[in-house]
Amino acid sequence: MKYVFIILVVILFLFVLSLWNEKQLAKKRKAQLKKEWGQIPEEEYTSEKFDSLKEFYRSIQEDRYDVDDITWNDLDMDDIYMLMNNTQSSIGEEYLYALLRKPCLSKTELEERNRLIHFFNHKEEQRIALQTAIKSVGKLQQISVYQYINRLDEQKSQSNLPHYFMAFGLLLSVGLIFVNPAYGGICTLIFAVNNIIQYYKRKAEIDKYLTVVAYILRLLDSIGDIEKLNIEEISQYTDTLRKDKAVFKPFIRGAAILTSRSVSGNLLDTFVDYLRMLFHLDLIKFNSMITIFKKNREVLNRIFINVGLLDSMVAVASFREMLPYYCEPELTKGGRPFLSVTDLYHPLLSNPVPNSISETDSVLITGSNASGKSTFIKTMAINAILSQTIFTSISRKYRASYFIVFSSMALRDNIFSNESYYIVEIKSLKRILDHINPEIPILCFIDEVLRGTNTLERIAASSRILASLAQKNALVFAATHDIELTHILEEHYRNYHFQERIADNQILFDYQLHSGRAVSKNAIKLLGVLGYSRKIIDEAEQAAEEFMRVGEWSKIQ
Repeated sequence: MKYVFIILVVILFLFVLSLWNEKQLAKKRKAQLKKEWGQIPEEEYTSEKFDSLKEFYRSIQEDRYDVDDITWNDLDMDDIYMLMNNTQSSIGEEYLYALLRKPCLSKTELEERNRLIHFFNHKEEQRIALQTAIKSVGKLQQISVYQYINRLDEQKSQSNLPHYFMAFGLLLSVGLIFVNPAYGGICTLIFAVNNIIQYYKRKAEIDKYLTVVAYILRLLDSIGDIEKLNIEEISQYTDTLRKDKAVFKPFIRGAAILTSRSVSGNLLDTFVDYLRMLFHLDLIKFNSMITIFKKNREVLNRIFINVGLLDSMVAVASFREMLPYYCEPELTKGGRPFLSVTDLYHPLLSNPVPNSISETDSVLITGSNASGKSTFIKTMAINAILSQTIFTSISRKYRASYFIVFSSMALRDNIFSNESYYIVEIKSLKRILDHINPEIPILCFIDEVLRGTNTLERIAASSRILASLAQKNALVFAATHDIELTHILEEHYRNYHFQERIADNQILFDYQLHSGRAVSKNAIKLLGVLGYSRKIIDEAEQAAEEFMRVGEWSKIQ
C-alpha cells in the first residue's frame, strides 16, 4: 500500500503542476497572439511543405475555374500565401491554400467571408479567444493532416491480443514485486524492455497515423472550446460543429490517455507517454478508432472545412491589418468584361508605386526592361485572385467582372520532357484559348508573347493569337517589347507604356503607367551607361535609323 500511496501522490502532484503550467502557457499564448496580429508571419515554408499543403486542395474537386499551377507560379503566389498565413492550425493553413487556388463566383459566399473577416478585424477579445481555441489543435510540421486522414482509410484493423498479453504480463510482474521483490523486479524489467521494443516496432509502422489520430482528438476537443466562447457571429458554424462532434463520441471515449491532447508538452503528458510505451494503450485503441473513423469520413470533412474557414478568415483579417490600405471589391456578373482599379500596388514590394487603370478593352503594355511592365501585370493578376477569394483588393478601389484568371509569364524550357522554350510557350497559350467560354470571361496576363522564336514569326503568330483572345470572351493584359504589335493590333488593344529617362549616366524609372505606346529609344543608350564603346553605340543607332527609314537591315561590312 505504501508504494501505491506514493504513486498516487506523484500523479496528483503532476496533475496540479500540469494545471498551473497550462495557465502560464495560456497567458504567454495570448500575449503572442496580440504581438503577431497584423504582422508578417515569420514561418518559412520549404517546397516539400508546400507540396503537403496542396493535399486538401487536391482532395476537393478541381475545375476549370481554379488557379492552375502555371498561373500560381507565375504570380509567386507561394510568397503571397506566406504573407497572409497567420493561421493557428494545420487545418487552417491547408484550407487557406485551397481557398486561394479557387476563385469564387458566388457573391453570397464572398460576402460571408467578408462578414467574418470584418468581425475578426473589430472584435479583438473574441478573436483572440477563438485563435486560442484553434491554436490548441496545433500544426504538424512534417506531414499533411489531410493526406494522412485520407490514408487512414487504407488502414486495416489488427488483433489486439499480443498487446493485451504484453500489458497483462507487465502488470502481473509488478504485482509479483509485492510477493517476491527480486523475482518480480526481474520479470518487470524483462516485460518492460520487451514491451518498449515491441511498442516502437509497431508504432514505427503507424506513427504518422497515430499523429493524425491525436490531431483529430485535439480538433474535436477544440470544438468544445469554441462552443464555450458563445460567439453569436459564428453561431452557424459552432452549431454545425457541435452536431458533428457528437457523431464522434465513440471515437473520443477512452482516448484521453492514448495521445497527447495538448501541444504544450507538459510533465503530465510526459508521464502518460511512458504509460503508452509500457502498456501499448495507444496501439490498442487505434484499431477500434479506425472503424469509427471510416463510418464518419464525410462528417470529419465538414469539421475540417468549418474550422479551416474560421482559422483562415482570422488570418485574412490579420493580413488586412498589415496593409497600408486595401478595399473591398465590387464584382459584377454579365455584360462586357471590364476591370477598373485605383492606386493598385504589389503586396510584396517594400516601396511600391501605385498605378490605376480602367478598361473594357484588352491592353498592350510596352516599355524597356525593368521599367515595371511585368510587375504591373502580376499585380493586376494577384488582385483579381485576392478579390475573388478573400474579398480583398490591394488598392483604393477595385471594380471588375467575375473572371477566370490565367497567365503565361515566367516560362522555361522543360528538360524532362525535352520541350523547347517555344513549345512550352505555345502550349501555355493554347491552354488559355481552350478555357475560353461564353459564361465566365477570362482575365489573362501574358509577358513577352512567343519570345522563344525569331522576330518575323513571333510577330506574325503572336499578333494573331492576341487578336483571337481579344475577340472572344476575354480581357487580355500583354506586355511586349515588339512595338510592331501596338500598330498591328490597334483595333483590338489599347496601348499603355512604362518609360524611363537617362540622366547623369544613370537610368531612372518612374514605374508609372502612361497612355499610348512607348516612344523612348533608350535601349542603345543604355549600352553607354554600362561602358560599351562609342563605336558600337554609334553604329547601332545608325543601323536602327536606317531600318526605320527603309524597312531592311543593312549588312555589317
